[in-house]
Amino acid sequence: MAVVDPDGLVVTANDALGDLLGTDSASLRRQTAADLVDLASDRRTWHAYREVLRGRRSRFRCTRRLKHPDGRALWAEVTVAPVPHSRSVLLSIADISDRRELQARLRHLQMHDPVTRLPNRTLFFERLASALENSALDSFADGASGRIGLCYLDLDGFKAVNDTLGHRVGDRLLAAVAARLTECADGDGHGRGGGHLVARLGGDEFAILVEDSAGTEQLADLARSVLAAVQQPFDLAGQRLSVSASIGVVERAAASTTVTGLMQAADTTLYWAKADGKARWTLFDPERNAHRMTRQSLSSTLRPAVERGEFALEYQPLVGMADGAVRGVEALVRWHHPQFGTLAPNRFIGIAEEDGSIVQLGRWVLRTACRQAVRWQRDHPGGPPLFVSVNVAVRQVWDSDLVTDVAAILAETGLAPHLLQLELTESAVMGSAGRPLQALQSLSDMGVRIAIDDFGTGYSNLAYLSRLPVSVLKLDGSFVRGFQDEEHPNPADEVIVEALVQLAHRLGLTVTAECVETSGQAARLRRIGCDTGQGWLYSRAVAPDRITELIGTGPRAV
Repeated sequence: MAVVDPDGLVVTANDALGDLLGTDSASLRRQTAADLVDLASDRRTWHAYREVLRGRRSRFRCTRRLKHPDGRALWAEVTVAPVPHSRSVLLSIADISDRRELQARLRHLQMHDPVTRLPNRTLFFERLASALENSALDSFADGASGRIGLCYLDLDGFKAVNDTLGHRVGDRLLAAVAARLTECADGDGHGRGGGHLVARLGGDEFAILVEDSAGTEQLADLARSVLAAVQQPFDLAGQRLSVSASIGVVERAAASTTVTGLMQAADTTLYWAKADGKARWTLFDPERNAHRMTRQSLSSTLRPAVERGEFALEYQPLVGMADGAVRGVEALVRWHHPQFGTLAPNRFIGIAEEDGSIVQLGRWVLRTACRQAVRWQRDHPGGPPLFVSVNVAVRQVWDSDLVTDVAAILAETGLAPHLLQLELTESAVMGSAGRPLQALQSLSDMGVRIAIDDFGTGYSNLAYLSRLPVSVLKLDGSFVRGFQDEEHPNPADEVIVEALVQLAHRLGLTVTAECVETSGQAARLRRIGCDTGQGWLYSRAVAPDRITELIGTGPRAV
């Protein structure tokens, strides 16, 4: 301790302070107290100290790193408080070096993984945040790139190691992998002094942080070396193990990203590496990510979109090949998305099948199409009524009572069952058993026509075809497109299509040819015996009122 006068000079000091500072207490008299413990090194501390000296503040405390005359450093906790009934202040200094050392050891334990001795998730994110901030600030400094890179990886099949050989062997494997990652990071020829941060984020996930990266080529080289290093066999206590890794690689300007943005990109890219077959590295692709984000956006808004009335139906005529008359229409759903504009079915039907919203959407499509068919029938009572064809996903059969839904909608709209055709893809129908087959049979017994869409591209189990309650085969457009070269036709295409048509007719089925675009194609299909055609030669998918015009006049191109 020392007593300090209002001018900041030491009045008297005890021997303990002399020992702490490496001198005798008498020599401290009349010395400037602030210089002894470095109180003037920063403005805030100096101001607080002066306020106590002037009697405007009761006390203050700070921590200072001091240098002993023998060269060793020590940490001191400095307290300044007024002496009662005096204008002097009491300066108290406590050596807290042992406490600081303990705190440092505890922090090291807290910030490092006990298995691999690598920095853990907490330290990694602390360092990442600091690196982004520093890279952005140093982006204009000489030699600084202002960029940052990340290799985010996990081990393929690590769970199997734990399950079969136990967690002890699994931990040894993690430690061995950590050593190889550290070696790769230290050996990166692009890196600056000090190497890159290698961290274990949890489980079998690791990250290599590259501060001030030299570009994507540096990260690519690092990812290649990591992949090769991990794929080398590991010899662990008599066990020889082989593993691989999947790596997501991200490299970008530090100023244009955040911790969250960088990690989301890394996580997405790691998922791509896994999905593309594992044992590989994948570089972040903004375009691919934008597609993923769009898909995610569509998925999250699909169900509410049905309720908001964002969907509409267009109809493509199904035309008799012999006379060109419109026999029916196929209902095709469109999504008028408020952000992405009008979307065709291939943009969202797959998403709807994955998340189950296809049931709700399919029910709406079926009801809307049946109502429209009845409206056309009412508006044109003199001519033969049009049938309407509606696509059905196999999930609609599994996740809902399709038979009950169809019966209820037919009763509600008043459409005759034979004027409704349900289309299922060949892969969904062929091999059907149990509930799907029972549903198809019940619908057929009801009078609803069943069509196999895209026939000829799936299983083509012809023996099974005779036992399905199917009324119509829709030939896949790839067969019809083979007819486009009218000057040099491929006879094999015609033989295949003719055989399929004859087979269908022998089984009592009608045949629809899709993607008919030229009169030459139509003529050949008519000669072969196709019953109906569908394609741009006759009409694109159009709004309901355009179908009304076609009913009266018939398609021009026949």
